[in-house]
Amino acid sequence: MSGAPNTDASRRVLITAGGSGIGRAMAEGFAAEGYQVWVTDVNADSLSDLPSGWRGSVVNAADESDVAGLFGEITAEWGGLDVLCANAGIAGPTALIEDIALADWQACVSVNLEGAFLAAKYAAPLMKAARSGSIVITSSTAGLFGYPNRAPYAAAKWAVIGLMKTLAMELGSFGIRANAICPGAVEGPRMEGVLEREAQAKGMSRDQVYDGYASGTSMRSFVEARDIANMAVFLGSDAARLVSGQVIAVDGHTENPDPKV
Repeated sequence: MSGAPNTDASRRVLITAGGSGIGRAMAEGFAAEGYQVWVTDVNADSLSDLPSGWRGSVVNAADESDVAGLFGEITAEWGGLDVLCANAGIAGPTALIEDIALADWQACVSVNLEGAFLAAKYAAPLMKAARSGSIVITSSTAGLFGYPNRAPYAAAKWAVIGLMKTLAMELGSFGIRANAICPGAVEGPRMEGVLEREAQAKGMSRDQVYDGYASGTSMRSFVEARDIANMAVFLGSDAARLVSGQVIAVDGHTENPDPKV
């Protein structure tokens, strides 16, 4: 994993939605650098096979009582937090704007935006007390471009960038950094669901949609979860000590925000 070597096991990282996918890759990356690791997930099954020494909690990232309880446990067990990876998110509906139900819009925005807000809200006092810390929010290339058929997801991912930049301004004087990572199309089960739904919505095959996403990048490729994890580890490390308020795409350089053949 990239980033400055860190063998100090006293450094502590929390990764929301860390039971699988990008979050699990982040957790593995930080663990490899010597961090104490705490992951959350809404799915208890995702936490059933955590490596020895990791902590795990079943948490709904958009439920304030769940998040408050989590940080109470972190305070009691760890006494502080060095890195927060606010990674929880859901894909939301794939449909034209007129076909999106308000409840589906609200659910998508709640997890993606309010989940990041709540994690930062409760992490900030711990980091302020230490006068140091790094907050890494998972946005998306959907937070950089408009994405047809993905209105709630794109809106939420744009919003977390505004949240991140405000956190960087509010917390910088306390030695706390905030940055956002914008993954492109990431290989894995979640993206497979998006591909299938988008194929159905557009009357295309799954492979046509896949090729459209890949051809929309200058490197003609999807990314892997470990690519996102490498950037998170770097942003959490001292090697990035003056990197704050930045939006960093890990996407093979997206050229075409409307994936199509």
